[in-house]
Amino acid sequence: MVIDIGNTTGKYFCFEGDELQAHGSEEGHALTFLSRFATGVSAAIVSSVVDLPAEAEARLQALPYPVVRFTPATPVPLQNCYLTPATLGSDRLAAAVGAWAQQPGRPLLIIDAGSCITFDFVTAEGEYLGGNIAPGIHARLRAIGDYFPRLPHVAVEGDVPEMGYDTETAIRAGVIEGMKHEIEGYIAAFRKKYADLLVFLTGGDDFRFDESLKNLIFADHFIVPRGLNYILAHQPLPMIRL
Repeated sequence: MVIDIGNTTGKYFCFEGDELQAHGSEEGHALTFLSRFATGVSAAIVSSVVDLPAEAEARLQALPYPVVRFTPATPVPLQNCYLTPATLGSDRLAAAVGAWAQQPGRPLLIIDAGSCITFDFVTAEGEYLGGNIAPGIHARLRAIGDYFPRLPHVAVEGDVPEMGYDTETAIRAGVIEGMKHEIEGYIAAFRKKYADLLVFLTGGDDFRFDESLKNLIFADHFIVPRGLNYILAHQPLPMIRL
């Protein structure tokens, strides 16, 4: 089982080997869903971007199977070349592992379009070189309304024309189409250096890419838990409990 704890929700993913069997989430960080997994699980890995409350830690401690916390010290199948591994987001590294587990031996660009949009790169030799971080769709839309008093706050949902026909669509299209071109620009730049580049796209935001790029892009909303599952499966035994 993979337990992925974000800023506002806790998520679980149940795997049988490499196959995802079930998943779910709950608001907050209490991890009450763990009561449903007291049996039938052989091991679990926990990745968290927050400090867990005492009740969640107690629930993890009570689990009757090995539980591993994913930290910068956890062995991974990639050579981590990030100069500050302690500050590297666990989701970014897990996504890189998830991509590498599916397509080893190829240069990989992993794009996560979520609260932030991140671009991470893995060489064909399995070196994680790092990546870039930029604001996501919601942050960009919010920033326009916050920093420019005469411009409105605009929702993500709505018409996205190629060119806006009023202020609302101009802002929405400017942000969404701008991010699409940003992503396509990264892909084009890396393809010039790595002709056999593969791209993994994850996160909650969807984009309409040009047909010429669709064959290069693997859309995988579960690449982070797949990476964590791969890391868990390849931990040395005996595994260390929390």
